[in-house]
Amino acid sequence: MTTRAILTLNSGSSSLKLGLFSGNLETLALGHVDRIGRREAAMKLSGPDGAPLPLPASATDDFATNAAALHTALAAFQAAFPGLEVIAVGHRIVHGGIDHAAPEPLSEPLMKELAKLAPFAPLHQPHNLAGVRAAVDTFPGTPQVACYDTAFHRGHPFVSDTFALPRRYYEKGVRRYGFHGLSYDFINGELTRTEPDLHKGRMIVAHLGSGASMCAIENGQSVTSTMGFSALEGLPMGTRPGELDPGILLYMMDQEGMSASEISTLLYKESGLLGMSGISNDMRTLEGSSDPKAKEAIDYFCFRIKRQIGAMAAAMGGLDGIVFTGGIGENSARVRAQACDGLGFLGVEIDQAANAENAREIGAGAVRVLVIPTNEEIVIARAAKAVLDL
Repeated sequence: MTTRAILTLNSGSSSLKLGLFSGNLETLALGHVDRIGRREAAMKLSGPDGAPLPLPASATDDFATNAAALHTALAAFQAAFPGLEVIAVGHRIVHGGIDHAAPEPLSEPLMKELAKLAPFAPLHQPHNLAGVRAAVDTFPGTPQVACYDTAFHRGHPFVSDTFALPRRYYEKGVRRYGFHGLSYDFINGELTRTEPDLHKGRMIVAHLGSGASMCAIENGQSVTSTMGFSALEGLPMGTRPGELDPGILLYMMDQEGMSASEISTLLYKESGLLGMSGISNDMRTLEGSSDPKAKEAIDYFCFRIKRQIGAMAAAMGGLDGIVFTGGIGENSARVRAQACDGLGFLGVEIDQAANAENAREIGAGAVRVLVIPTNEEIVIARAAKAVLDL
């Protein structure tokens, strides 16, 4: 029996997320490979009911590269669905630049154009495109579709889109792009479906994970985002610092003699929760630590979220709801409570019992506060089906 399916790929620097969906967009299987290229690399695959799928024999030692991880995962999918026929592959592409604001079929000229955006997202864009190459090699002739993380924010007003630099830089593309757009697109769609009145209001969505950002959404449209030109700006993250005085970078170059490469490593891999705590970039590890530096890192993370809630409420002229999503946003009751503490003047109050249970509705004040798991894979699958008119 042939199983015709849409495959989705989210290829990162050391991880790979996969989804397998029927033509009717029913979930057939999901996969996640973590720590690619390291001895402790591991893959988790699950079926539509969430039950684990059996792994192929090669699963223990075939994670040297994203391409190898992809082939291992596909072997498991093919074992679970004999006669599997992949009819389209949808890809998360972090940066679409100025010109790409909607999903579109991938071609060789487009691939070359997107590769030029790698300096804007050096930890993401090359790996996203490597995933495309691996999929093209694995499924020659199968349509491939790009879905851009920046697309959701492309309608920003000028004041949310620019930096106070000479105008020529804006024209060259030095702008505030915003990221995590696929996640925000999913949450926006869920609010449309389940909370139509709230969707028409003024929302703040906090996508909190190893990468973290927040987005102000008014009547379904992105108004402003914490992330800007790159995935470094805004909130502190697992290994990235978030908002930073550019004078610090000048100090590092002039006084410490650091090169651009050394600064890049510091900003992308050694800062954030890891750098502040000196312990870990994982919120679960920090929450379980008694080290005061772990608490200080969490306190700073929550303080910046709280500060951005106030700023985004001001940008929209009020606030009707907050949604927490992402790995930390969905699972850390401590972060949610601490980030909202003291915001009663905005109408934000937390029901501590509901929050402790990770309930969907955790607000106790005038402003609704929700916890909604994100699903970027289904957003990619929907886009691939629509673009290709499957």
